[in-house]
Amino acid sequence: MFGYEHISLNLSYPFVFLIIALLGIAAYSYYVYRYTIPPVRTFQKVILTSLRTLALFLLVFIFFEPILGLTNKEILKPVNLVFIDNSRSIKIDDGTNRIENVKQIVSDFSSTKEEDNFSFYQFGNETKEISSDSLPELKFDNGVTNISDIFSSIDKTKNNYTSITLITDGVYTAGDNPYYAALNTGIPVFTIGIGDTTSRKDIEVRKVLYNEIVYAENPTAISVTIQNKGFAGEKVNVSLLEDEKPVSTQSITLDKSGLQNVNFIYTPASGGEKKLSVIVSPLNDEFTTANNKRIFYVKVLTNKIKVVVLASSPSPDLTFIKNALTSDENISVISITQISKNKFLETPDYSLLDSADIFFLVGFPSQDTPGDLLNRVIKKITDVKIPYFLTLSSGINISRLTSLKSELPFTFGQEIGGTRQVQPEILPGESENPLLQFNHSNPVEAWNNLPPAYQLNVFFNPKPESKVLAEIKLNNKVVNAPLILTRNLSGRRSIAVLAKDIWKWKLQTVVRKSELFDSFIINSVRWLNAAEEQKPVIIKTSKKNYSQGERVEFSGNVFDESLNPVSDAEINIKISSGKNSYETSLQNIGAGIYEGTIVLNEAGNYNFNATVLREGTKLGEDKGVFNVGEIDLEMINPVMNYNLLNLIANETNGKFYTPGNYKEIFNRINELTKNSGKEKITTSEINLWSDEWLLVIAIILFSLEWFLRKRIGML
Repeated sequence: MFGYEHISLNLSYPFVFLIIALLGIAAYSYYVYRYTIPPVRTFQKVILTSLRTLALFLLVFIFFEPILGLTNKEILKPVNLVFIDNSRSIKIDDGTNRIENVKQIVSDFSSTKEEDNFSFYQFGNETKEISSDSLPELKFDNGVTNISDIFSSIDKTKNNYTSITLITDGVYTAGDNPYYAALNTGIPVFTIGIGDTTSRKDIEVRKVLYNEIVYAENPTAISVTIQNKGFAGEKVNVSLLEDEKPVSTQSITLDKSGLQNVNFIYTPASGGEKKLSVIVSPLNDEFTTANNKRIFYVKVLTNKIKVVVLASSPSPDLTFIKNALTSDENISVISITQISKNKFLETPDYSLLDSADIFFLVGFPSQDTPGDLLNRVIKKITDVKIPYFLTLSSGINISRLTSLKSELPFTFGQEIGGTRQVQPEILPGESENPLLQFNHSNPVEAWNNLPPAYQLNVFFNPKPESKVLAEIKLNNKVVNAPLILTRNLSGRRSIAVLAKDIWKWKLQTVVRKSELFDSFIINSVRWLNAAEEQKPVIIKTSKKNYSQGERVEFSGNVFDESLNPVSDAEINIKISSGKNSYETSLQNIGAGIYEGTIVLNEAGNYNFNATVLREGTKLGEDKGVFNVGEIDLEMINPVMNYNLLNLIANETNGKFYTPGNYKEIFNRINELTKNSGKEKITTSEINLWSDEWLLVIAIILFSLEWFLRKRIGML
């Protein structure tokens, strides 16, 4: 009816009441016009009676709060999606004729008899629909491959998607792993793999381990992992460069195992953000040299980190933590140690708290901690946002610790009393956490085999924003209770070790000469000190290295003097390289957040300076660096990712094909299309009682009745 499958009318009161009201209104209107002065003709009575009846009925109808329900059923036509890799990796010459294969496959798809059921998309930097006529014009020039973006852009509620076909080499250089996104669509995915799966002779800078924050004039270690395939016994030079200037070079012989580490010592001369590069000299017969270089950035600080250690009493934990801290030349250590009520090991100078960058609370506070000292520490943590490391060492008083509960990464539950022996069990997802790393081939195994420490019999619960690094292990059984956890919220950082006697982790370890304990303490200092200062203007790029032609993404946050978000600022960014300069601006997207993009086709290192104005007044500025095209991400991995493409296809009830057998795919898709029937039911409700037109119509009817009465001469 009227193009709708179903039409309904719902009232707040039973429908029979509306019928009774209508009959009453009709009777009343008839009674009013039964006798008139002067007498009028029957036809005129009927008109006047009808007008009043309708007008009054509309008013009563509104009081019943009517809601009109409309249901529409639409048959959705099956649609098969075809996504074509338009990135530069398709141009790799691996002997498989990648470009020709893609063009032939695309041509077969566009000319199939089921053409009307196919929608074509290209993907790389971004995913966008293209017509079948423009398919031969694909240039394969995108700087990155983002496969996960394909699946996140699919809206199953609007269309009847029958299948998804990916024509790609499966090597993604941007976005997340597409496997989980593909599973979440619930649509069969067919993959056609482009390229060769055979490993070629190659040398690659596989991984670089370094500290993101280092200190001027202080040496820091950089560990480089070199991978070679087919070049065992060959000699190459591995060089470390700072801003393209050589820092150090080592000559190595490539190992037959295929993997080896090269260690550099880097001593920055000045502060600032430094661009570092590791380059391996190329060899003849290398399949690609695009992966012989790795670029990364470090932030060089000029001042030492000032750590104030507060302890409720002398203890082995205090001694070992202080020894670890003082072993790093970049850390300045000051301690305030209480030895009894109103007596301290050092002369207590509370003004030292003002200069602290980080607090180490070792069994602090105790029952005897002076209230003035505790209040000063709490004020620094809550108001100044001083980051801190907490360990529940000997002497700590849980009741007094609750005065810090708003800043703690955990909450307290029931306290049973006494202690229990616990060992750490690192959570599976934290194996790469920088806090846990040290010079060992398997850090997690070393952590999980540490000797037991002592934990108070208190139920500790991590706060929702906290991250648990290690749970406790009782008698070799893992218990869902935290032992080591961190918190990073609104610029406030903290680390808590919920145990005492952790000094045993240094002496009684399975791994001899282990650096686990000292590395954990030093890593904690670096992580706590990494919190960005809250500036009024923060402008940064989404990453440091971009491919040539890839869109450079800027994001910004702007605040006023009271740190309230500013949403009406003008942000202009000047970008410069060694040859040219560019400009762009950022647009506000709400709550003081800004974003913008620019595409730079010139390869090289770039500096940017952002200026923020509000009604002509300068609010602040920020600057940074990034690199474009010096490393071609699309050329780093020349081998088709068969494992990923085959896994996606199998797990989604699709199938993996090659350019040699893909034509079977048309029969599979045709079967799915024939068996794919989908109806889209759309239901909408219209609140008639809140529609002003009902009232307008009632007024018009009353006006028309009044007008006719006057024309007739009635009172």
